Amino acid sequence: MKLDKGVSQAIALAGQFGFTILVPAFLCFWVGYRLDNWLGTNFLVIIFFFIGALAGIMNIFILAKKIGSSKKDKEKK
Repeated sequence: MKLDKGVSQAIALAGQFGFTILVPAFLCFWVGYRLDNWLGTNFLVIIFFFIGALAGIMNIFILAKKIGSSKKDKEKK
């Protein structure tokens, strides 16, 4: 079974969106967890997780904006 080029690009884009959100969220979660263990607190993990999630969402908006602008450039040509 051979996938259409548009379908394979959509699958790749969905995967890229997933990694773009998950990587910053989990990295910040890990940093918060390590800081909590080092400092003896229990709230930094939550704060850092939300910082990472917000960073991931901002990255999605930037990526979507780039994709939208590249499609507009292709339509103009």
